[in-house]
Amino acid sequence: MSNDAFISIQNVDKYFGKFQAVDNVNVDIGHAEFFSLLGSSGCGKTTLLRMLAGFENPTNGEIYIDGQAMSEVPPHMRPVNMVFQSYAIFPHLNVRDNIAYGLRKQKLSKAKRYEMVDEMLNLIALPDYGDRKANELSGGQRQRIALARALILRPKVLLLDEPLGALDKQLREQMQLELRALQRQVGITFVFVTHDQEEALTLSDRIAVMSGGRVLQLDTPTGLYETPQTQEVASFIGTMNFFDAEVSKASTATIDMSAMGLGKVSAPARDRQYPKGAHVQVAIRPEKLRLTEDKPDGVANAIQGTLQNAAYLGERSHFYVALDGVEKPVAVSSQNREQKSGVGEDKRPVWLSWSDDALVVLDAH
Repeated sequence: MSNDAFISIQNVDKYFGKFQAVDNVNVDIGHAEFFSLLGSSGCGKTTLLRMLAGFENPTNGEIYIDGQAMSEVPPHMRPVNMVFQSYAIFPHLNVRDNIAYGLRKQKLSKAKRYEMVDEMLNLIALPDYGDRKANELSGGQRQRIALARALILRPKVLLLDEPLGALDKQLREQMQLELRALQRQVGITFVFVTHDQEEALTLSDRIAVMSGGRVLQLDTPTGLYETPQTQEVASFIGTMNFFDAEVSKASTATIDMSAMGLGKVSAPARDRQYPKGAHVQVAIRPEKLRLTEDKPDGVANAIQGTLQNAAYLGERSHFYVALDGVEKPVAVSSQNREQKSGVGEDKRPVWLSWSDDALVVLDAH
């Protein structure tokens, strides 16, 4: 456990019978960090969250929160609270009583409870909603009430199990910004579970990408997107084009892509070292490719292809370009900065170009 770790998950396994849901996870989370567990259904992220909450116990390993081992601490004694996707708002209680529900076992005066609830209502920007009934709330308001009910108990850690999943796209994007601002305001550790990559990138200080019960990569949003360590992470975070290639010069990032008609190109290997002749994959994001009708001048990296189809999506357009020697069309994305955007009709020659640092070199799959 590092000295600055507020939560430390050490060598944690979780079995359900013979099925291993979590496989030797080691993760340290800092104080007041917004930390996300990201992955598709069945990757182990919710099981890991439930072990933090105490609803499940690790088969092996230990979880520490603020330096204390949690193995013998029951859920109601842990310094955590949890917000679920369903919100679990009690329909027979008004907003004030919903928020105060967790205080019922504490010996507080009515005036003190009201004071604490009013503080929470101000925090979630719903100061005049105390007497509203649960069925009078929108989805976004219900989500805020669930957050207030969890935060009123002043936990050291707030666990969030896909709390925005039930909201429509526009409201979800609005609530992402509000949730991030709320976390910074209260200054406690948030551990957030989601399968939505954009949501994780928007909210998080760091993200652990999970698959098959394992953490594939733990990094900042920028690190995961710009420098993925595996093809699985690269393809899960955003869209990525992949090309088979061969290292033509030992311990450098000179890559032979002759199969594409490119010959030898430069790609940053970063901290990786590859022997001559090693088979690798070269990856590039669609937005890092430039699509033009004419061959660009003064550009070292350019190749001609055939435009297969295009899709106008309002703020951006997506294009698919066929290249000789490449099985799948290459995806290209560009912002629509002008009213008229596009590169003519389909089935015509176009050029793709990119900068020297746009390529990512990965181990062969």
